[in-house]
Amino acid sequence: MAGRHGKRWLIWLGAPLLALALLAAFWSWDWFIPLAEARASAALGRPVHIEHLHVKLGRVSTVTAEGLRVGNPPGFPDDPPFAEVGRATAQVDVGAFLRSREVVIPSVELDRPVVNVIGRDDGSRNYEFDFAPPEGEAAEPGKAPGPRVGALRIKEGKARVAIAWLRADFEVDVNTQDRDGQEPALVAEARGTYAGQRIEAQMTGGAILNLRDEKEPWPVDLRLRNGETTLALKGTLREPLKLRGADLRVEFAGKDMADLVPLSGVPFPKTPPFRLEGKADYADGRVRLFDAEGKVGRSDIGGSLTVSTAGNRPDVTADLRSRSVDLADLEGLIGRQPGRTDTPGQTPQQRAAQAREAASPRLIPTTPVNMPRLTAANVHLRYRADRIQGQGMPFDSLSAEADIVDGAVSLHPVSFGIGRGRLTATGTLTPQEDGGLRVKIEVELRRADLSRLLGAAGAGAAGTLGGVARLEGSGKSLSEILGRGNGEATAVTVGGNVSSLLVDLSGLEFGNALLSALGIPAREGIECFIADFALQRGALRGRTLLLDTDANVVTGSGGLDLGREQIDLRLRTDAKRPTIVSFPTPIRIGGTLKSPAIHPELGEAAARAGAAVGLGLLFPPLALLPTIQLGVGENSQCEALQAAGERRRRQGAPAEGGGRR
Repeated sequence: MAGRHGKRWLIWLGAPLLALALLAAFWSWDWFIPLAEARASAALGRPVHIEHLHVKLGRVSTVTAEGLRVGNPPGFPDDPPFAEVGRATAQVDVGAFLRSREVVIPSVELDRPVVNVIGRDDGSRNYEFDFAPPEGEAAEPGKAPGPRVGALRIKEGKARVAIAWLRADFEVDVNTQDRDGQEPALVAEARGTYAGQRIEAQMTGGAILNLRDEKEPWPVDLRLRNGETTLALKGTLREPLKLRGADLRVEFAGKDMADLVPLSGVPFPKTPPFRLEGKADYADGRVRLFDAEGKVGRSDIGGSLTVSTAGNRPDVTADLRSRSVDLADLEGLIGRQPGRTDTPGQTPQQRAAQAREAASPRLIPTTPVNMPRLTAANVHLRYRADRIQGQGMPFDSLSAEADIVDGAVSLHPVSFGIGRGRLTATGTLTPQEDGGLRVKIEVELRRADLSRLLGAAGAGAAGTLGGVARLEGSGKSLSEILGRGNGEATAVTVGGNVSSLLVDLSGLEFGNALLSALGIPAREGIECFIADFALQRGALRGRTLLLDTDANVVTGSGGLDLGREQIDLRLRTDAKRPTIVSFPTPIRIGGTLKSPAIHPELGEAAARAGAAVGLGLLFPPLALLPTIQLGVGENSQCEALQAAGERRRRQGAPAEGGGRR
């Protein structure tokens, strides 16, 4: 009996042991792959495939997935997939789960992960995920938080990025670097093209999973080169995933700020070489650069720049200032090649562009307005320059306030200081369907000191200059706008001397030649100067052109064709008092704006021999009086001259000319 019972116990004990042995011999964790794939696919909304699954049980168990593959969304090819991982290993704290039902994963290691990021021209992209709960499982209020993950390590990771609308095609090598007493730091290197230009970048950051930690500042050190532009960024991000809490130092440098447009979305104009550094932060989708200082060409620049991405297009607010500015550095705003031939740091291409511009017979820029750049962002600009560089530069200072909203530009105003006076411009530039601009501009010159304006000629002249101008036109470049424009312009001055005026307006060599042709002695004092023009379809025609000096009156007619940049002016000199001196032949100024030429007007010589018509020669009508008062003040010599002419006209005295026509 005892023998039989012993055998029975051996069978009862041995059968389960045999079953366990057989199970252990044939057990495979791959049997759980379909369940794991189904759960992961439901969570990601993408097909997920796992080749092999291994589990090493213990208080801290090790789970390893080999051949992990995450597919693309519908509409994208299956190969290459969105992501592949050669081996993914996770440590799972089973004890913590048994004690508190908390999922604790002390470490995750990804071996040779590859991510393929694709964005197509039609706007579709394979990197958008819908992290909805699995079907039949709704998110529960108060539900326990997700897994608590410790260190994440990446070995030989790679990302391939191709985004059509950014003209980007580059690769990123991603690894983690172990640090004593700290979690592994993220290290990445990128190379390829971005915005159609070569890009190279190196970045060292903090622990990847610390990106979620709002209490721990996340360090970042980035060095990037895109084409000729370099960017250095170093500091910390407190809440990087929520775009808050940055404390960064930023340095930009490059050959042309227009190269920053694809990087930043800000419609910078063309500039000479630049360097800028400052502090940066961001909050609620708003990036801010402040305490900025730097150089653009020969000009210093500083201030703040804020970019908000909350709307349909970026919204940019810039408050900038310069202690000293070279206006040549700003010429990219009007379509010219900015800078000078001796501006330091320029590329051979920039110098070649300046040489082509200098060799061109055209003076007014013909470069079309870049409408996509104007519509790229809404811009609100405030700019101040304390001093304008340049020997003999007539302007002292510059201030500008402008807005670009939906591509429409509002100037309110742009203002130049001239001694105690100012030149201001206000107006609008509105986009047209043909890609051009509709322009309405008004210019006012108020009580500008001739002593400052004519300083370029070395004259200590007294007096003031004033005037107004109006322009309406449309076109794709400044040349087209002026060549099709309508409007008028009037300028009035009292005081100074004629040699200073002509030399400053036309240059030393041409000014001296013009003085000689007019027969006017150097330093002859100006009693009054009036120039009144009408602009019709690009043709600027003189209505009144009068220069009254101590002893002579110079009158003129004709005008300019702004579209073709052709000059056709006729000038003649008459003495105020009878004289036996033979005056020079009337002259004609022809040629182009860039290369004017003086010719004698022989056909009129006999008609005006010995003429001395005095104050009755040419006077503007009373309609010009408001402009005169605006420019030089009441009781000026121009007004007295005008009043005398009006009296002579009412008394029936002969008068030549006729003012406005």
